Amino acid sequence: MKTYQPYINGEFVTAQSTATLDVIDPATTEVIARVPDMSAADVDRAVKAARAAFDEGPWRDVTAQDRGRILFKLAQLVRDRTDELAELETRNSGKPIVEAEFDIADVATCFEYYGGMATKIHGDVLPVPDNAMSLALREPIGVAGQIVPWNYPLLMATWKLAPAICAGCTVVLKPAEQTPLSLLALASSFEEAGLPPGVVNIVTGVGETAGAAIVEHPDVDKIAFTGSAEVGKVIMRGAAGTLKKISLELGGKSPNIFFADGDFESAVDGALFGVFINQGEVCTAGSRILVQRPIYKKFVDAMVAKARTITLGHGMDRATKMGPLVSREQFDRVRSYQEIGKGEAKLALGGGRATGGVLDRGYFVEPTIFYDVDNSNRIAREEIFGPVASVIPFEDERDALRIANDTFFGLAAAVWTRDIFRAMRVVKNLRAGIVWVNHMQPTYVEAPWGGYKQSGIGRELGKWGVEEYMNVKQVYINLSEEPINWF
Repeated sequence: MKTYQPYINGEFVTAQSTATLDVIDPATTEVIARVPDMSAADVDRAVKAARAAFDEGPWRDVTAQDRGRILFKLAQLVRDRTDELAELETRNSGKPIVEAEFDIADVATCFEYYGGMATKIHGDVLPVPDNAMSLALREPIGVAGQIVPWNYPLLMATWKLAPAICAGCTVVLKPAEQTPLSLLALASSFEEAGLPPGVVNIVTGVGETAGAAIVEHPDVDKIAFTGSAEVGKVIMRGAAGTLKKISLELGGKSPNIFFADGDFESAVDGALFGVFINQGEVCTAGSRILVQRPIYKKFVDAMVAKARTITLGHGMDRATKMGPLVSREQFDRVRSYQEIGKGEAKLALGGGRATGGVLDRGYFVEPTIFYDVDNSNRIAREEIFGPVASVIPFEDERDALRIANDTFFGLAAAVWTRDIFRAMRVVKNLRAGIVWVNHMQPTYVEAPWGGYKQSGIGRELGKWGVEEYMNVKQVYINLSEEPINWF
């Protein structure tokens, strides 16, 4: 049993709070570690370290070239530790080890991308009238508070850490209380990568105390959060007291739209992958599966037949395709929606707890498919964040768009068709920040990530991600030696 320590001002320290949180392996429900349940006073210590590093420390004098070198070094250290970090990710979150290994590779790629971008941040010279010059400078915003979720623990942290470091900010980051281990493990490489003390600080604890203390702290200049829409609204209210800049990547209820002319086998695979990857614990999960009526029954039958072959098990077993849900709380939430769905629609597959052998010990639920779902049903409107699919029939393109856009969310969507004209019409009319054509879920660090409507504010990744950590300053330079003559 290991008790992890928070990372503040360049070292692992003892928290002032004596309370601790158990960290579990959701496949066995065994406690595998403990972390401090940190207080507002602990968070204040971390913020002070970040503030001093930004205002006074050597970080201000680190060049863009050297920030890039630090990020490249971090990427290499991640690659060197792939096996260790992937195993921690699997044992802590439950996800299959094969998926965890892909996540760690993406972590390294993200650090590399922003390592290259560090020297590409520039301002503008603006044409203005009169004998003058106007400049627009981009400068780091300051201390960034970052709060990340439990479904992709290290990857979601990196999506925030890398652009913040690239921009020249300092950071106080809180991982989800359920999944802090991989980020705390990575912190042991920060000094070797060349990060000065105080530039990145990792605190642990629950959202109501440690998270709220970050959001409300007057010396934190920006908040970045990924999580549920409900918590996002709480964070907006908390940040309003000091008018912090915020970026929020929130929930979704993404439509995955299948027209009758699409490649049938690829479409069925895409439907299952879109909703069952990572146990359905994905903000962009294609949990609303819209199928055109001519192929509707055949499509549902094919989904059920293939979903029956999904292997559930401990994530460390390389044959596992679906692991446990991350916690008892999430298990209970998904189970409740399975029961709600039985009263709203027809059940084609699953609908209960997964049992048998190793499955009896952990938070496993069956891959679940409901069909003949109405878009007004709760299982079609509320984010479940688990392996529960709602299959909805539609008549034509207009009907599909009506159903797809009838949601409070607008994070992602997908359309499957061989008709390029139809595909582009649908892409144009979908109200979502990410739209896939004949695929679902892939993204690249070069491309923007974020949502419309209640799916969030701002964008992560690409050039858009680093802009979230910059201020723009106008500089006016008078080139005339003549007096103003106002008097």
